[in-house]
Amino acid sequence: MSNYLETLNEPQREAVINPEGPCMIIAGAGSGKTRVLTYRIAHLIQQKGVDPFNIMALTFTNKAAKEMRDRIEHVVGADARNLWMGTFHSVFARILRAEAPLIGYPNNFTIYDTDDSKSLLKSVIKEMGLDETQYKPNTVYNRISSAKNKLISWQDYLANPLFLADDATNMRPEIGNIYKTYALRCFKSGAMDFDDLLFNTDKLFKEHLETLNKYQHRIQYVLVDEFQDTNLCQYFIVRKLANRRENICVVGDDAQSIYGFRGADISNILNFEKDYPDLRIIKLEQNYRSTKTIVEAANAVISKNKAQLPKQVWTRNEDGQLIELIKAVSDNEEGRLVATSIFEEKMQHQLKFSDFVVLYRTNSQSRAIEESLRRMNIKYKVVGGLSFYQRKEIKDLLAYLRYSLNQQDEASFRRIINLPKRGIGDSTIDKIVVAANDHGISIWEVLQNASPFVGGRAAGPIEDFVTMIKRFGIEIQNKDAYEAAAEIAKGSGLLRELYEDKTVEGLSRYENVQELLNAIKEYVDDPEKQDKTLGAFLQEVSLLTNADEDKDHDPDKVTLMTIHMAKGLEFNCVYLVGMEEDLFPSQLMLSSRAELEEERRLFYVAITRAKKRLFLSYALSRYRFGRLKNCEPSRFLDDLDARYVKVSTKFGGVESVAPNPNYARSFVSGMKKTVHSQPVAKPSSYRPSADFVPSDTSRLQEGMKVEHPKFGFGTVVKLDETGADRKAKIQFADFGEKTLLLSFAKLKIH
Repeated sequence: MSNYLETLNEPQREAVINPEGPCMIIAGAGSGKTRVLTYRIAHLIQQKGVDPFNIMALTFTNKAAKEMRDRIEHVVGADARNLWMGTFHSVFARILRAEAPLIGYPNNFTIYDTDDSKSLLKSVIKEMGLDETQYKPNTVYNRISSAKNKLISWQDYLANPLFLADDATNMRPEIGNIYKTYALRCFKSGAMDFDDLLFNTDKLFKEHLETLNKYQHRIQYVLVDEFQDTNLCQYFIVRKLANRRENICVVGDDAQSIYGFRGADISNILNFEKDYPDLRIIKLEQNYRSTKTIVEAANAVISKNKAQLPKQVWTRNEDGQLIELIKAVSDNEEGRLVATSIFEEKMQHQLKFSDFVVLYRTNSQSRAIEESLRRMNIKYKVVGGLSFYQRKEIKDLLAYLRYSLNQQDEASFRRIINLPKRGIGDSTIDKIVVAANDHGISIWEVLQNASPFVGGRAAGPIEDFVTMIKRFGIEIQNKDAYEAAAEIAKGSGLLRELYEDKTVEGLSRYENVQELLNAIKEYVDDPEKQDKTLGAFLQEVSLLTNADEDKDHDPDKVTLMTIHMAKGLEFNCVYLVGMEEDLFPSQLMLSSRAELEEERRLFYVAITRAKKRLFLSYALSRYRFGRLKNCEPSRFLDDLDARYVKVSTKFGGVESVAPNPNYARSFVSGMKKTVHSQPVAKPSSYRPSADFVPSDTSRLQEGMKVEHPKFGFGTVVKLDETGADRKAKIQFADFGEKTLLLSFAKLKIH
């Protein structure tokens, strides 16, 4: 495929043929960034003669990495298999496998997934005598994860009075000590959690400059996909690796930065030019995915954000149909209207169910949609449900495999020591752990000489357990991954216990374990897998992400997923449901401009998943936390340009409101009138004065009378100027008390 350059537009071509020096490719939605990144790497190999062993390409999912590797191989051949290509975690795990002893870990260290980490934290909290309702493992885990992503060690954490004061204020003063104990226990177990794979790579390079120097010479070109999603730790590592030659290329779109809650730092892409003053900036602005209507509507939405890199996405595609707005009295009716619309669109335009996706802000919104689709016998799949590798029986066998490989793995030990039941209770396990801690030895050492520590009847079963694990270790050394795993599954008693459970659930669990063994056999039989050991397979499994799993065998189904899960995907027809205040934007994301702008970027991502048709819906009432709540349309509907939107008139109960320059206000006032019999205790929206012009709110004071385009007249009750954004609490005559961000609220002072 030597003519690949001929398939590119001018900015894409520029990005491919100029691989030297620092480069930032700002890739608008649907602009072909994967193609550009793929061809840039292929060009380095084919035209510049760069050895693939000297190129590192980092992505966020194994699926994306495989797709790029396959495309590159199509251009340059089998050499593409020698690239340092994969997720941040998998590539850095590869480095740590080789260098871990330098920072005190074994080469065969265990990788703890999130459940393993939370399980260990739960044990630590219990052993420290702390209240688990106060120190919830999930909360503590997120706090520690956030610290690691910002390169804050437990020593730094305990030495920082601000962190300690913040924890004390939140009634969790022991988090720093939990962090310390957890980190030491992981270290003692020869285990790293996902965050450690990044944190320890940075530690390795920071403390061992000769090792950093080795990899700087080896890695001559660094490319980072989805750069807007990187955190501080990830950015620091790639900067270190690229420091010698500065051949670093980052590809991303600040308008699609939506993972702040996971630690992603949008400032990495916004401030990249400050770190590289001679940076080459290339903008990919032509959208190949969506209609002009959808592209222009998305541009109008994202233009409301202040923190962004300037670009103007455009397309040569057809104008397409207007965005359609659906209003419902309740969330259940919203589900019915959406299901009906999907059915009619499919029949009228000869589409497949797989052409449709329903997007929502939170997983709980899927219930009403699912029920309505089932009633109409419409097949669907929910993306983001329970992963295959998160099922109990799968995690049980994986724990046996991991512990047979690494006897320092405490989380796996706790999971399997009495599974199947062998007469070793919780009190015995606690004695073992306490003995290991008191004597400064590993749990495995205690197990091998258990009698002095546990006594009683448990000593015999423990001795049998140790003998079994030692035998499994010999199997691992002498056999490939499948043969060893099959022997462990059988010898542990897990397979027999599942087989003897003749219930439907028991049969399903047995079949799941068999499927895992099938997966290991497939791994061993794959000619591209050079390392066929159990350790290599377990590393690959540990680094799987939900986005990498494709469990559905019937492709013609409507897809249901959160907007966050939909990033990177595209569908012919997109339904975005729940366009209501406090739901989207989320009420948890309204405390600062930065949070609100991330919610708006999320809205932008949802819009730009659509290729042909986009439907937006909202309900006037919705059950939240067991109570029926009245709802109002999302403020994001005000961001839409009226030229690109129409109100649905297909379904019962919806009035037609023609688009006009004051569309958003017209929409709200028109749509809140209902002809349904179900009453909605919500006043009709306010129509602003003919001469309404927002005032400068910098002079706003308590007691002033104001007018709002949605809520009408009100009185300023209180001003809050403590945070980054000024807020005003206003008592409106018809809509009650509202707290508004003054940087966004449109108020006319009277």
